[in-house]
Amino acid sequence: MNPLKLVVVSAGLSLPSSTRLLADRLADATRESLTDAGREVDVQVVELRDLATDIAHNLVNGFPGPALRGALEAVEGADGVIAVTPGSCRRRANGCSSASYSGLFKSFDLLENTALVGKPVLVAATGGSSRHSLVLEHALRPLFAYLRAVVVPTGVYGASEDWGAAGDRRTDGLAARIHRAGGELAGLMGGRPAVAGPAEVVVPFEQQLAALRSA
Repeated sequence: MNPLKLVVVSAGLSLPSSTRLLADRLADATRESLTDAGREVDVQVVELRDLATDIAHNLVNGFPGPALRGALEAVEGADGVIAVTPGSCRRRANGCSSASYSGLFKSFDLLENTALVGKPVLVAATGGSSRHSLVLEHALRPLFAYLRAVVVPTGVYGASEDWGAAGDRRTDGLAARIHRAGGELAGLMGGRPAVAGPAEVVVPFEQQLAALRSA
């Protein structure tokens, strides 16, 4: 059985960056889950910071250089993708009005529109404040849904205060979210069928109204 191919796309700008740190931890969690399931996996990291010049040239002349072409081909040929970006926030007096991914991450949107169809993708983001966490549901998940990728249920956002925090009784800590998201991606990459829950009993609307009247 050939090893699965996991490609990690990191859009961090600084060196080192919390974006790359989160990307590496998600990759480790996915690898561990696949290894526990008896599957081998090859992990390749695409660091967009190193491709920024090639991306700019491609936007101008329409031709990707060898490094950028290799990164695009790696994403297209992957069995699973982890996409991690710094979050950005448009601020207003009452807080964060909208959140999105970074410009560098957006500039990597050079794939063919069918390249990610049916491909499992784990989305994640980092930021200095939890106010930027909207990037997951308002920007990243719709983007990959539009590209017809299969986005895992758990998106992971890492704010500055999340690193080293254990969470509370209502909210999982960052480590728990990383572990859960990595397991979900590994399950989709390895073809593990979803566990079916109990069948939902649908009560007809008329029957519900009748029960209310009798009460």
